[in-house]
Amino acid sequence: MPSLSRAEATARGASITVESYQVELDLTGGGERFRSHVTIRFRATGTETFAEVKPAELLAVRLNDTDLDPATLDDNRLPLTGLAAQNTLTVDAEMAYTNTGEGMHRFVDPADGETYLYVMSFLDDVQRVFAAFDQPDLKAPVTLSVTAPEHWTVAANAELAANPAPGRWEFAPTLPIATYFFTLIAGPWHVRRDTHDGIPLGVYCRRSLAEHLDTDATEIFTVTKQCLDRFHQLFDERYPFGKYDQAFVPEFNAGAMENPGLVTFRDDYVFRSAVTDSQRELRATTIAHEMAHMWFGDLVTMRWWDDLWLNESFAEYLGTRVTAEATRFDRAWTTFALRRKAWGYAADQRPSTHPVAPERVTDAAEGLLNFDGISYAKGASVLRQLVAWLGDEAFLAGLNDHFARHRFGNATLADLLQSLAASSGRELTDWAESWLRTAQVNTLRAEVTVDADGRYDEVVIAQTAPPTHPVLRPHRIGVGRYAVDGTAERIEVDLDPKTDDGRTRLVGLAGEPAAAVLLPNDGDLTFAKIRLDAASADAVPLLLPRLTDPLARALLWGEALDAATDGERPVTGLVDLIDAALPTETEVIIVEDVLAMSRTLIDRYLDPLARRSALARVAESCRRLLDGAAPGESLQLAAARGLIAASTDAEMLTGWLAGRAVPTGLAVDAELRWALLGRLVVLGAAGAAEIEAEAAADPSATGAERAARCRAALPDPAAKQAAWEIIVSNTELSNRLVEATAEGFWQPEQADLTGAYVASYFADMPAAARLRTPWVADEVAKLAFPRHAVSQPTREAAAALLARDDLTPGLRRVVTDADDDLRRALVARTAVAATTA
Repeated sequence: MPSLSRAEATARGASITVESYQVELDLTGGGERFRSHVTIRFRATGTETFAEVKPAELLAVRLNDTDLDPATLDDNRLPLTGLAAQNTLTVDAEMAYTNTGEGMHRFVDPADGETYLYVMSFLDDVQRVFAAFDQPDLKAPVTLSVTAPEHWTVAANAELAANPAPGRWEFAPTLPIATYFFTLIAGPWHVRRDTHDGIPLGVYCRRSLAEHLDTDATEIFTVTKQCLDRFHQLFDERYPFGKYDQAFVPEFNAGAMENPGLVTFRDDYVFRSAVTDSQRELRATTIAHEMAHMWFGDLVTMRWWDDLWLNESFAEYLGTRVTAEATRFDRAWTTFALRRKAWGYAADQRPSTHPVAPERVTDAAEGLLNFDGISYAKGASVLRQLVAWLGDEAFLAGLNDHFARHRFGNATLADLLQSLAASSGRELTDWAESWLRTAQVNTLRAEVTVDADGRYDEVVIAQTAPPTHPVLRPHRIGVGRYAVDGTAERIEVDLDPKTDDGRTRLVGLAGEPAAAVLLPNDGDLTFAKIRLDAASADAVPLLLPRLTDPLARALLWGEALDAATDGERPVTGLVDLIDAALPTETEVIIVEDVLAMSRTLIDRYLDPLARRSALARVAESCRRLLDGAAPGESLQLAAARGLIAASTDAEMLTGWLAGRAVPTGLAVDAELRWALLGRLVVLGAAGAAEIEAEAAADPSATGAERAARCRAALPDPAAKQAAWEIIVSNTELSNRLVEATAEGFWQPEQADLTGAYVASYFADMPAAARLRTPWVADEVAKLAFPRHAVSQPTREAAAALLARDDLTPGLRRVVTDADDDLRRALVARTAVAATTA
């Protein structure tokens, strides 16, 4: 199916203007198809164009007064010729429901047998629902009518205008929206309603999750109201799309989607078991992120996917900022510093790196690949740096001017820079060139000399860039000086990339008493990797337990993790730091992310013997943290999860699963039971019978996913073969069940059992990638990559695969990036071997 190119979109956008869509959908048929009828009114300056539609069967097409032959449909392109100045296109089709989280996704809840539908039109899948001119700059109002079973609830972007008969829903016209924002939900949804500042609010979920949504509805509504209030303080333009509904839908691919009037979220955010505060914070930042899109993306939409950053970077920045400023989750920037920026740093150092704002994205398929840590986390970090440079008042004035100029229209990078330059009085061309148009990340290294009296002789922040992208950038950063007792002093400095090859001398520190730790980028104002001087790195284990600022602790942990990732320091040294500092950590997000990121390094950078030793030490650190945590608190749950993941003590794990010797206050609920069982399965201490028993006790969609992951993790040849067939050939299972299977397949403890499947990945994945839609295929390819097979032969197999010319763009990027991770792991292993030789 051809991907719409930038050139095609530009030409079509210049030749037609879409005035309206009138959409009628009939959802009363069987479980395979639904009926779609659309009337599109548009103006044209040329005589020909094309629309897009992906039908199961195209029934009828009429352009003005002429019936067109449905057989003229070429793949998803419907050619339209003989256009007039004013045109009416009607298209009747039967469309297929999907199980991939795209188009009209159909889900039957295993908990109660009820059917639920939702539409995901992003990135170019509205054409799976109705015929359209499917590109972001052809915005138009959409008027929707739906016929569905009488006992269902139907909601869409706009408010319900009429319910003229049972089973019939007619909605008001939307304001002009891009086609990829169209959505609806249909089914026996559970709904809670509220209002705030004149805006009707609603939250939806499946009936089987109703009690859990009801438990959290107050928090969800509170966060929503707080964020609305803050955005109304920041922006002159009020929320423009009438009602504000939020639907938690099953088997969703993304975290959420910013459909105006009806935001859709993955229903994992309806918590059915105990969760940590960081998980609640993630839900809050996701709510704020999607709300930010109401202005960046929905009110003003990018013209084409090369300006994706105008959507995602701004939503990431504003979502974090508004969460921190308006809700109880006031440490959202700490989470951003450790979790989100680590994602951005990793993406920006891979071979697939790209600028935040590329000059040109060739087609929509390439645009999909750029929904990554660069467009989100790096872009948001760049904006935070811009705010530090311009000042918040000028920044917000520029945004408000941008909204006023392009309200319900489309805009580009140049348009935004024009508004920001006018509000700040600064020329932004050079800034945009270095920060937005060039790829890769700088490293800021502290170089320190201390005299005999323990005072700084010289302090230099040396900025470097990789040889492949030799771009030095202007940075405004904080530099913190920390005593061992945690007390600190901080200065802000501007790093000039044109001075002394990027070396900035902090002359004001000369003669000052040397700190135990000198921390570049204190406050996390810029996007740059940091490296401590040797003395500071040595003092971190002493400082961390005494340091009260969680953001500073996050930055120090991030520096240690990144240095180990780059092979500059051994992973065993990181384990030493965990042993010294993690048992005293009080910030849940730091505990969770340090354990998750260090586990990746332990599993891949260490040989089996060293890995077992490291995991034992991590497990002991988690045990110490658990022993000191308050019963029932988030920290206790985070410590317990970490202990379960690292433990090889099958007796303890089995006991907890049976309710024996469980720490006071720790709830062994559904999610913790699956975590315990999953670890026991990997260790060979539980098998298929235990999985089936647990699945029978948890007959939910989530339970089915956890069971699929456990089955794939079984240390049994037949189980591995069955799992592999699901990964490479099964199209009947839904997106989430296939992904869960891929997630569970590779286990470091099972290298001998899965060794033969390393070659199978490179042989089977090209065909497997074509069986599924790009979003699902790419996620499965990523999860199924043999990430623990750290060896030169694995890299050679990857190179042979990449030499082929028949790979999908998504598979090529997945393998390229995964191979680069293997390269890093091999470098680290080689360095360790050289040190111990």
